[in-house]
Amino acid sequence: MKKFLIVLAVVFAGAALAEPLHFCHGEYALCAASATTPTGRIMHIYGKEFREGVAVCPILTGTSIANKNLTNGCTAPAGRVWSLFGFPPVASIPQAPTWEVLPAPSRTFVIGETPETGMSNMWSFPCYRQSEPVNGVKLASCYGPIMESPITNNHVKPGQTGITQAPVGATWPVGSNAPRN
Repeated sequence: MKKFLIVLAVVFAGAALAEPLHFCHGEYALCAASATTPTGRIMHIYGKEFREGVAVCPILTGTSIANKNLTNGCTAPAGRVWSLFGFPPVASIPQAPTWEVLPAPSRTFVIGETPETGMSNMWSFPCYRQSEPVNGVKLASCYGPIMESPITNNHVKPGQTGITQAPVGATWPVGSNAPRN
């Protein structure tokens, strides 16, 4: 866990150089241990084209970190929440399919182009609240880019090191490329 906290601090330090970070307090969706499904649509981030994906993520309450360029603040439009990272990082997260709170240790992997080796970025993107909790967990459907770096906002290239808390086998796991890639 200590190694993950150090890596996450480096990721945010790198992002802070390019993006204005903002601490938020209240509800947010945490997608760190979620898989993503392509929607078939295209989205544009800072003028670059990416495939869009949707991840189902638990809604948590607490302190989180947002990219102000994407969220325009902490308050999401009615019926929505932002997909943000918890601060300090959350080590146990409600996870699909049962939404039981389980340890979500960080893992690294080599980024590829298949659903199991690719990645998605959901940080600071909009989520729509789902109408009914599952096993007592409030959920949101979050939409973000597939194969986009939350650090540089550029396309992630195969062969880079990926970081995620999603379990092995999760498709297009939500995560990041490592800062030095």
